[in-house]
Amino acid sequence: MAIYHFSAKVISRAAGSSAVAAAAYRSASRLHDQRLGRDHDFSNKAGVVRSEVLLPENAPEAWRDRERLWNDVEAAELRKDAQLAREIEFAIPREMQKADGIELPRSFIQREFVDRGMVADLNVHWDIGADGLAKPHAHVMLGLRSVGEDGFGAKVRDWNRTELLTHWREAWAEHVNQRLAELDIDTRVDHRSLEAQGIDLEPQHKIGPAASRMVTQGRDSERLKEHHVIARTNGDKILADPSIALDAITHSQSTFTTRDVAMFVHRHSEGRDQFDQVMAAVRASPELVKLGKDGRGDDRFTSRAMLETEQRLERATATLDARRHHAVADQHLERAIGAAEQRGLRLSPKQRDALVHVTAARGITSVVGYAGTGKSAMLGVAREAWEAAGYSIHGAALSGIAAENLESGSGIASRTIASLEHQWGQGRELLTDKSVLVIDEAGMIGTRQMERVIREAEKRGAKVVLVGDPQQL
Repeated sequence: MAIYHFSAKVISRAAGSSAVAAAAYRSASRLHDQRLGRDHDFSNKAGVVRSEVLLPENAPEAWRDRERLWNDVEAAELRKDAQLAREIEFAIPREMQKADGIELPRSFIQREFVDRGMVADLNVHWDIGADGLAKPHAHVMLGLRSVGEDGFGAKVRDWNRTELLTHWREAWAEHVNQRLAELDIDTRVDHRSLEAQGIDLEPQHKIGPAASRMVTQGRDSERLKEHHVIARTNGDKILADPSIALDAITHSQSTFTTRDVAMFVHRHSEGRDQFDQVMAAVRASPELVKLGKDGRGDDRFTSRAMLETEQRLERATATLDARRHHAVADQHLERAIGAAEQRGLRLSPKQRDALVHVTAARGITSVVGYAGTGKSAMLGVAREAWEAAGYSIHGAALSGIAAENLESGSGIASRTIASLEHQWGQGRELLTDKSVLVIDEAGMIGTRQMERVIREAEKRGAKVVLVGDPQQL
């Protein structure tokens, strides 16, 4: 199962760091540090499979040379305690082929960092862990100053905002899930904490090379000790209730193999004895359901809770599908189409067909189309028709970015599904039989969350419109 990791830190002279040394280590290269008058040579370091400097518009082309770039960063900073760069580190799903994983970060870095004006030094590492499994991840060193043809300008304080880091964490999860879906890989990542996901396990520390080296050198690492304590605590929890493991695994994938279980238990147990005990408990759990062999000949499983969730979802969907309470009169449709044409928007024949389809009486409808085919524009016309017919329209999506895109493209006030569910839990903003709920990127939503939303709509008598892309799950 894919693992989510996204962390950010500042590389600072106050901590004794050098931007040139940091860049040399991450790129496994030899760079000369002009400020310190010495070479930093990490060219023997293995596992770096991609190394590239990305530049924003108007940046000097000479900065494609990593040594020149980070020496210029050092020269621009005069303070002894200067902040030199920001580093972002994130995990790449090991389920991807190496070529796909190597390409995964580049478009994200271009969109989220370089297009904002940052210089970015990308290095993808494809390390192999002690368990023999790949641990692919990326390091991105980012400049902290604005850039122009003459070099660095002032530091951009706006890039330090906490909400921007929150946005990046969510955006990376969405970027990864989008690509996993396009590659037809049945797993996804979640940027939320285990507690927010409803998983009753303690989060464990990420143990980096420094902590591991301390142990091999005979020195104590409090962080590593705590990591093992948490792992054993989690193992004890799973021994007491193996369904915790099955619930956690099916949060990211609906079916799984014995190998998936072993990888999960390995992370959430301490030592061989506890690993064996936890594996035996999970495999003997009455909540484990064997489905048969997959295309690779591996036994595939799911959980009884997942099957029951799917059955509830199917029943609620069938109930909505049978209802015919949300028709929009022809005059409202024609008026909305006419208003769109006055604004210069002329719907294509397929957009008109989709418009008629979503505004029909049926309690649940779906619209599937590739990105850029005009789904949002069509939904904007549908919104006007629904509003004219007296309905209230609500937009929802898994991520905040997708919700923003739905709102900007269609004019439908939108928010994340998690936000909607929170409001419903407080008894606020409840749906009614005069509500239309438009869910964008519906194929990206997990079964449990979709079941809760569909069941709520069915209970309140609302209409649901599911919108998706055939390249998504």
